[in-house]
Amino acid sequence: MKLSLSWLREYVELPAAVSAEELERKLVDLGIEVESIVDQAATVVGDLVVGRVLEIEELTGFKKPIRFTRVDVGNPEPQEIVCGARNFSVGDLVVVILPGGELPGGFRIGARKTYGRNSNGMICSAAELGLSGDHSGIIVLPEGAGVPGVDARPIVGLDDVILDLEITPDRGYQMSVRGIARELSYAYASAYTDPGAATAPGATAEAPWPVRLDDTVGCDRFSARVVRGIDPSAPSPEWMQRRLVTAGVRTISLAVDITNYVMLELGQPMHVFDLNLLRGGLLVRRANAGEKLTTLDGVARVLDAEDMVICDDSGPISLAAVMGGETSEVQPDTVDVLLEAAHWDPVMVGRTARRHKLFSEAAKRWERGVDPRLTLVALDRAVALLTGHAGGTVDERVLDLDHVVAPAPVLLDTTLATRRIGVAYDVEQVTTLLGQVGCAVRGVEPLEVTPPSWRPDLVAPIDLVEEVARLGGYDAIPSILPPVHGGGELTPAQTRRRTVGRALAENGYVEVLSYPFVAPGVADAFGLADDDPRRSAVRLTNPLSEQEPLLRTSLLASLASTLKRNLGRGERDLALYEAGTVFLPHLTAVAPPALGVDHGPSAEDWTAANAIVPEQPWHLAAVLTGEAAPAGWWGAGRPATWSDAIEAARIALSAAGLTPDRITVRAAEHAPWHPGRCAAIAVDGTVIGYAGELHPGVLSALELPKRTCAMELDLDAIPAAPVTQARHISTFPPALIDVALVVDEAVPAAEVEAALTEGAGPLLESVRLFDVYASAQLGAGLKSLAYKLTFRAPDRTLTVEEAVAARDAAVALASSRVGASLRGA
Repeated sequence: MKLSLSWLREYVELPAAVSAEELERKLVDLGIEVESIVDQAATVVGDLVVGRVLEIEELTGFKKPIRFTRVDVGNPEPQEIVCGARNFSVGDLVVVILPGGELPGGFRIGARKTYGRNSNGMICSAAELGLSGDHSGIIVLPEGAGVPGVDARPIVGLDDVILDLEITPDRGYQMSVRGIARELSYAYASAYTDPGAATAPGATAEAPWPVRLDDTVGCDRFSARVVRGIDPSAPSPEWMQRRLVTAGVRTISLAVDITNYVMLELGQPMHVFDLNLLRGGLLVRRANAGEKLTTLDGVARVLDAEDMVICDDSGPISLAAVMGGETSEVQPDTVDVLLEAAHWDPVMVGRTARRHKLFSEAAKRWERGVDPRLTLVALDRAVALLTGHAGGTVDERVLDLDHVVAPAPVLLDTTLATRRIGVAYDVEQVTTLLGQVGCAVRGVEPLEVTPPSWRPDLVAPIDLVEEVARLGGYDAIPSILPPVHGGGELTPAQTRRRTVGRALAENGYVEVLSYPFVAPGVADAFGLADDDPRRSAVRLTNPLSEQEPLLRTSLLASLASTLKRNLGRGERDLALYEAGTVFLPHLTAVAPPALGVDHGPSAEDWTAANAIVPEQPWHLAAVLTGEAAPAGWWGAGRPATWSDAIEAARIALSAAGLTPDRITVRAAEHAPWHPGRCAAIAVDGTVIGYAGELHPGVLSALELPKRTCAMELDLDAIPAAPVTQARHISTFPPALIDVALVVDEAVPAAEVEAALTEGAGPLLESVRLFDVYASAQLGAGLKSLAYKLTFRAPDRTLTVEEAVAARDAAVALASSRVGASLRGA
């Protein structure tokens, strides 16, 4: 919000000389963010002087009228200046910027030849000086405003200081000169005149125009006055235009400019209707869903049932508190007007503005909170300005439909401020500071504090504590580091997540973090069956994106999206992983009825509410595509396959503290994996995830490369790792024996390995699969699995007989359990 220091001085006594640095510090100490403080005199660089027009020569032969003038600017010789404006005559005083100067916006002024004449400088308009939006002509100063050659800045109002402030959403009262002047009175402990406390005529028995208020929740106060016979050609005074332009408000017409001026001054948005365009009395109500209204910006809007509208007999004519309609706006020939000032529900206004993407200056103030006691004062101020500059007759009747509820008192423990802020505030100091804010304070302990009408944000004791701290001075609050409490170590679950993530990163995977939101079509793209529980997803009531309103039930959806995005950036060899929560709803739970705010939830309420909260287990997922080992001068690369996805699962489980004998990998069919290239990952016989190559149909639907592989594990389903016992390291040499076993091709290698491990007994130190072979000579439907067995005893060197006996026992058990036979036997 922008406003001038001179405007503030009308309501608060400030030091005659106040520096920008001091003013900024005072505002920041009050909790107001300062974007900038600009001295207007510095916006025009160089010599800006008063000039008197001595001669005017009309130049012809050009597309537009051009004048060649000679102007006295206080120099021995007159200044020759070419000008296109027509609103001045010989003898007039004008504003001239001399060569070498610079106007706002970086427009440099020089001496040049134009239209066949020399032009040394420029005669300025108010728009060129940034004083108003009037481009119709140059500034003509009143006689006696100054002598030629004197500085024109103070004469035209370029001696002011402009404040650009960022107002926080909870302090709507600061979005006005009234509010900022009050704040500065706190900072300087100076006298303050509240323009909102002015006396104004109250409601009369008879209204100036019939109005009916149907919804006293959406609008709890509606006031109006009528002025007839105004001069439609009366311009807005220059001082008003300057202040509006400074605030970033476009000047339109006198009546509209006055409503904007009063809004900036008091903080009360207003609207003005052309009385002769109204069709009957006014009705203030909620809109009917589907009703249409064309607003002042020319957009035809479809209304929602929550919107508030002002109607006449023709239907809606204004989107209440946001923007007026075209059918009743002030016209260039308007002579009779109805001025309206009301008080609207902030929640309704905020939702309406966002629904229609229409963030007017009025809506910004309404959604932050406006003083409901201002309507009659604002109307009286607007009527006085309007009749003072455009004449007219004021209808002495006043409409005021008032249903405002007085602010509720807040009980404040006198020690709360001290306990929360850490500064000793006594009762007298708390009472004094809250009184400065405008609160009525009664009692001793606790204090009964009634907030003023302009502070709807003061609804709880902690809000009052904030005001005590703010006005008591933030610099009075000591900077003390909080005490360090006994350190909380990581939980076992946190330790596991970090360890697993570190292990995958060390093996070449890159971690990604995704939003947990997915589109409704993800289940179809992943080929999930109709009865698959992963299809049932939690739908967000207010999603960040309407395209992704569901919470994920699998990490693969968001991980596949990240993979696709990286492929689109030109990457080809990718190994990504993500650890995060998935959301599994309780399909049998029913949402509890809406809870009231008059009491806290009971134990039954908590139970019913928690019953619908979805389960949120922590999952781990990885995807791979492209080459797992790159090609180079050393040879060809190796593409990522389903076995890499399974190995990623093994790496994760090993990092979680599980030994290989507890991990089982077996063939499975589970969407979205390829039926023939999918493995179920089990721990102690319980399946906790799947790994393998994704189904070709899924890859096609997701536009991912062929042979893309993935794995997903439920980390929360992994049993806690046992305490690791240190193994005795034997110093005796190992016995290495290789065995090649022929088995049916459907037998998993893991089952063969498990049989060998169990059959070999305690002398077996390790077993490793190093070759898989199949051929016609071996036999149809058969495969050969070659294992390297390592035997070692902790207390002696094994004999050949001991090692061979252990091997034979291992092969015998594999033969009886999975039908294995020694190759070549």
